[in-house]
Amino acid sequence: MSLFVELEQYPTGPHIASRMLFTAENSYGDITDKVVADFGCGCGTLSAAAALLDAACVIGFDIDPQSLETATLNAEELEVEIDFVQCDVTKLELKGQVVGTVVMNPPFGTRKKGADMEFLSAAMKVASQAVYSLHKTSTREHIKRAALRDFNAKSAEVICELRYDLPKLYKFHKRKEVDIAVDLWRFEPRQN
Repeated sequence: MSLFVELEQYPTGPHIASRMLFTAENSYGDITDKVVADFGCGCGTLSAAAALLDAACVIGFDIDPQSLETATLNAEELEVEIDFVQCDVTKLELKGQVVGTVVMNPPFGTRKKGADMEFLSAAMKVASQAVYSLHKTSTREHIKRAALRDFNAKSAEVICELRYDLPKLYKFHKRKEVDIAVDLWRFEPRQN
């Protein structure tokens, strides 16, 4: 089984990325002039969107070196400044509250149960202002309960429901594409 499959690496499409970052900035002011971290950045779509919205600093984190190579090339192509760090975000320990906003399209936990919750837990420990994350709509109640009870969220709200068009990328995919209902969440961490 390839690393891409194990990590549930699926690209964040431009429609979802633009909606996510536009909403974060225009409804909440969480991007411009903020330090933004993109957890599991992949090819850097959300990182690039944050940079284009004038984030003070953007840092993309991913465990996969190939994805980070692609993300670096994409940032160069767009002429945006993004720092990329290879690491496992679930083991990330940043000192102090240097990151204002975390954006992410985490693994949905289909291949590795609970992977999405590991990402959310890590993001809530790092962000000082907000976490924006995509999760399957079918897990809505579980996500809210865990965020408020286990991850020290002051608030957890679904901003909107989106359709994630998942193309057939792997041999085990049976259909040409699958349309998955996903929630765009905004989590607000409690101040430590």
